[in-house]
Amino acid sequence: MAKIGFIGLGNMGGPMVANLIAAGHSVAAFDVVPAATERAVASGAVAAESGAAAAAGAEVVITMLPAGKHVRSVYLSDDKVIETVADGTLLIDSSTIDVATARDVIAVAADKELEMIDAPVSGGVGGATAGTLTFMCGGVDSAYKRAEPILAAMGKNIFHAGGPGSGQAAKVCNNLMLAIEMIAVSEGFLLAEKLDLDAQKLWDIASTATSQCWAMTSYCPVPGPVPTSPANRGYEAGFTVAMMLKDLKLSQEAAGSVGASTPLGEHATRLYDAFAGKGDNAALDFSAIIEQIRAG
Repeated sequence: MAKIGFIGLGNMGGPMVANLIAAGHSVAAFDVVPAATERAVASGAVAAESGAAAAAGAEVVITMLPAGKHVRSVYLSDDKVIETVADGTLLIDSSTIDVATARDVIAVAADKELEMIDAPVSGGVGGATAGTLTFMCGGVDSAYKRAEPILAAMGKNIFHAGGPGSGQAAKVCNNLMLAIEMIAVSEGFLLAEKLDLDAQKLWDIASTATSQCWAMTSYCPVPGPVPTSPANRGYEAGFTVAMMLKDLKLSQEAAGSVGASTPLGEHATRLYDAFAGKGDNAALDFSAIIEQIRAG
């Protein structure tokens, strides 16, 4: 079993750490928010005083950080993880960041003869708790093969998308499509409401017809049809408007970098940006977008 340093816990890190420990690994954890570190400690981790301290002596380092600048800071400048870890340490970055930064940091690690993958994650707190997360991985084959059993302790679906940066590419493409689908499903159910068509009847039909998609069958944005949807929990925050907006902005940055045209992605980005600016609604799960559409 491995000695793991976990840097950047957020809301998902605590249950992810718990699953790593349940699988027999030991974990030293650090987050700039003390409460996040405390949750990991409650799951069985040892608290580290800094990112560098969490990485010290680790066989595997896992990071989950807000943005590319934080990844560069932890690995290259402030904590200098790449310079300070022992030879042979495996580096796994599960942040959702821009493709260019992922490739740059992995290249620096390779220059130091360290194996590293980008492995952004999907599944939210529920998936982290249940150990059913999806990891989209980018990196050389040998690095992926080393990382796979570690990720398997936290996730159910683990994919090797390709070379360095491919995990981030997969995540940004997936969430671009999801954002657009969520808007479409929300507009469809709102139109049904105005046409006096029962939401359950529409769901029964559409969920088996040509408009079927995850946003409808697993995350339906209106109360009733899907009991586990946030719509049946008062739109309790899970994956927030702000989080989706971040991913959409990354998608537009990626599209611009390769000259790709994504007009629906551009429109979705503007729409989510407008919703994220509406005060308390920025804290609502993104499925509450239908309530924003209804309110105009």
